Order: sequence, then C-alpha cells, then structure tokens
Amino acid sequence: MLRAGFLLLVLAFLLAPLSGLLGNGFFWQGGALSPQDWAAIATSLIGGAVAMLVIVLAGTPLALYLARSRGRLVLLAEAVVLMPMLMPTLALGILLAVVYGPSAPLGRAFGALGITLTNTPAAFLLATVYAALPTYVVAARGAIAQVPPDYEELARTLGDTPFRAQLRVTLPLARRGLSAAVSLAWVRALGEFGIILIVAYYPAGMPVQLWTDVQDLGLQAVFPLVGMFLLATLPLPLWLGLRARAV
Repeated sequence: MLRAGFLLLVLAFLLAPLSGLLGNGFFWQGGALSPQDWAAIATSLIGGAVAMLVIVLAGTPLALYLARSRGRLVLLAEAVVLMPMLMPTLALGILLAVVYGPSAPLGRAFGALGITLTNTPAAFLLATVYAALPTYVVAARGAIAQVPPDYEELARTLGDTPFRAQLRVTLPLARRGLSAAVSLAWVRALGEFGIILIVAYYPAGMPVQLWTDVQDLGLQAVFPLVGMFLLATLPLPLWLGLRARAV
C-alpha cells in the first residue's frame, strides 16, 4: 500500500503540468490563436518536417557507421555527435552565429550563393538540424546496434553488397527503434528554443512565439498556442513508445 501510494504520488507530480493546461481551458476558454501564432505553427511544422528529412538522410548512415564500426575514429565521431547535445543551447546558438553569421567566412560564402543563415527560413532549418540531428543519431545507433550483425553477414553470403545488406536487412529489423529515434528528434526539433533564439528569431517558430506572447500578453493568453504545441509534439512519441512497450 505504501509503495502504491508513493508511485501514485510520483505519477501525479509528473502529470501536474497538464492539469495547468486543462484548468485554464485550452481552446474553449483561453481565447483564439492570433495570425502570428498561426504563422509560428506553420514555421515550426514546415521547418521541422524539412529538417527531419535532412536529419534522417544524413543521420542514418552515420548511425550505421557508429553501430557497426570499431576503433579510435569511431570514438572520435561519437564525441563529435555528443558535443552538440552536451552544450548549453544558448552557447551553441552563439557559436553558430559566429560561424554562419554574415561577417563570418562561411556565412559570406553562403551569402554569395544567396543564402542568409541568420533570421531566415534557412537559418531556422540550420538551427533545427543542429538541435535534433545528434538526438536522432544516438537513438538510431542504439536501435541498429540491437540487430545482430550475423543477419548482415548472411545476406552478404547470398550476394548482397554491404550497403544492400544494411538497407534490406538491418534497417527493416531496426524499424521500431528508428521510428522512436525519429519521434524523439521531432520533439527536439520543434521544442528547440535556445539555438533558435540566437540564430533564427525570425521567422518565429512556436517556442519563440510562446516566449514573445508571454512577454507581451501574459500567461493566460498563450494557452491556445501551448495546446497546439503539445498536439504537434506529444502524440507521435507517446504512441510509438506505448506500441513498442506492448509488443
């Protein structure tokens, strides 16, 4: 009985923030979404979707390499992947602004191509990829590592190249873990604030717009956008997590 009461107390503690959303009425009492809120929703969803495409295409080969290779170079690569995750996001945003800003050599090089990487949709995409790519790679690496390499070896004995063996055998077997990696990266991409605040304040995504609304209008005015934010981020990871647990 004592153990059950303690567990219920912990669960109630974790659930308490949602009671704040429901208690303030969500859509039915909290007012309407402003045009700026709708623009922020579009920015986050479209920018996040494009970023996820880039993340999956770039991160999956890297995750395969980290899961299947050994040696000092692999350890170095893992350290490079982990560093953005371990950095304070504001610090990472400042470093990105220094590297990709208009006065930096790399920023000028992109500028010559007509791409500005501060306060533009391209900057939003850049910041989102930096925020979410390491999360995807780490989670995908763990999923791929759980697939026994023997299956790849068997496919290779039947005539597949290493690439085809990974594409046809390893990735399908790791699909549940890879789906979870995508969902975690999606939440990370949409929820990033620190990097976006420095590099891509405009166009505002949902986190920046929430911060602006709180400053200008107060807490009570932001609940509709908070609700939309949670609808965009929570259902997919919750469904994938419960589905994986049930199997």
